[in-house]
Amino acid sequence: QVQLVESGGESVQPGGSLRLSCVASGRTFSRVTIAWFRQAPGKEREFVAGITGTGDSTDYGDSVKGRFTISRENGKDTAYLRMNGLTPEDTAVYYCAARIWYGVYRAPEQYAYWGQGTQVTVSS
Repeated sequence: QVQLVESGGESVQPGGSLRLSCVASGRTFSRVTIAWFRQAPGKEREFVAGITGTGDSTDYGDSVKGRFTISRENGKDTAYLRMNGLTPEDTAVYYCAARIWYGVYRAPEQYAYWGQGTQVTVSS
């Protein structure tokens, strides 16, 4: 079992930045692949970014590439999502997800463990 708790979501203006955090417990963190997904009202859950346990591999969704950065601090059992250049289209609930196998996948069904989500709202 892996427990995940997200934080850092808030309301920001277009062009602003945020950093989301995901604290994990229950497993050796360096053996857990972490991904961020988001879901806007009326839309499907969308892959945002993912990082392998040791951080040797990352992947980003096309809509955030170049603006968002995923990272992790295994000594703190924490993963981060740095978001720059936010637009209203980035408004969504952001979820942290985990899988105990190596490899970043874009399909949500590859992740067995999920946090409760944190709301990000981008509006002027």
